[in-house]
Amino acid sequence: MTTIHRRIRQPLLTEKTTLLRESFGVYCFKADVHANKVEIAKAIEALFPGAKVAEVRTAVVRGKVRRMGRFPGKRPDWKKAWVRLTADSKPIDLFESA
Repeated sequence: MTTIHRRIRQPLLTEKTTLLRESFGVYCFKADVHANKVEIAKAIEALFPGAKVAEVRTAVVRGKVRRMGRFPGKRPDWKKAWVRLTADSKPIDLFESA
């Protein structure tokens, strides 16, 4: 797995992110917890040629505490990244086909 794919894990396709994409041109991704905004922006521009990042917003989503019988466990933390592209950039085709 390359460092670009380590920074951007997968796209988030939910009703809320679809509305954000259609209304404001904001794309949502799962990102590495240790990736910063500059690394996320560079990874998006490298993964999707023609896409120019205008802004990146991030939030760390804490993992839930779950139980299996009497044994507690915890899901891992993950980072959510909202990426807004510039007006003159090409849209990301990955989201258009879904």
